[in-house]
Amino acid sequence: MSEAAVQSAVDPGIDQNRRTWIAITCGAGAIGGVAAAVPFVSTFEPSARARAAGAPVEVDISTLKPGEKITVAWRGKPVWIMRRTPEQVAELPKHDDELADPKSLRNPDEFTPAFARNDWRSLKPEILVLVGICTHLGCVPGDKFQPGAQPSLPADWPGGFLCPCHGSTFDLAGRVFKNKPAPDNLVVPPYHFPTATTLLIGEEKSA
Repeated sequence: MSEAAVQSAVDPGIDQNRRTWIAITCGAGAIGGVAAAVPFVSTFEPSARARAAGAPVEVDISTLKPGEKITVAWRGKPVWIMRRTPEQVAELPKHDDELADPKSLRNPDEFTPAFARNDWRSLKPEILVLVGICTHLGCVPGDKFQPGAQPSLPADWPGGFLCPCHGSTFDLAGRVFKNKPAPDNLVVPPYHFPTATTLLIGEEKSA
């Protein structure tokens, strides 16, 4: 019989103690592994800043005058809010034949919510709400509200937006004109009016 076997036979508690220490060591290692995993898993959770960036944005439009536009940030994108004049609203249906998608039927779920599939592409005729990013390559179009001939615009220009990068033009409902690089109308984000003077971007009323 070996010396180790003899010793074990004499004092069987040695093996028991050894097994106890192995169990304790393994348990501590498992606990440490779990503790190390917790902060690792937590990195997959969105930060407070990320959650805030995706949250709806409330805008007070009580001081927005006819013909004026303001820009707010929602999900890292510029969102335009414009109060169109009655004359601007009345002009919208008059140039449908010059537009690539006058009824916003192309990719409606992506670009035009059901509530905005009308001549003015908005809940209220006078209030326009658009994501101010060209659907061509993501540039930001500029304001060209004044109708009539101007540099880079036709003589019968009705007023709208001009993308300076590649010349895409959009009317005051965000609808793209024919034969332009932009393939689609400007995006209408989800929104609703909690009050007569407050706009909530990022949620439709039914949400």
